[in-house]
Amino acid sequence: MKMTLITAAVLSLGLMAGTAHASDAQAKCEAQAAEKKLAGAAKNSFVKKCVTDAGGTPATAPAKAKAPDPAEVCEKSAADKKLVGAAKNAHVKKCMEDAKAGASGAAPKK
Repeated sequence: MKMTLITAAVLSLGLMAGTAHASDAQAKCEAQAAEKKLAGAAKNSFVKKCVTDAGGTPATAPAKAKAPDPAEVCEKSAADKKLVGAAKNAHVKKCMEDAKAGASGAAPKK
């Protein structure tokens, strides 16, 4: 009975140490990515490879951010181009049509 208890304790400590090592490697790799000013997919790829090379298992990536709202993208595009009035409305309308056509997989009209 004592041997089983000791074995269980040793195994649980080993698992906790492995988890601590993985999170430590994750933190170090995240810091390296920040130093290199990586973002997005490049950062995720770098951190995953770095943690794997360090002998840990990378933490699961957070859920992907949902796709940006086409209306917001089109409005921002119009604002970036400093469009106002009818020109802005026409740009946003065409942008929305293009976004809808792109989402449905249809080829855009020319």
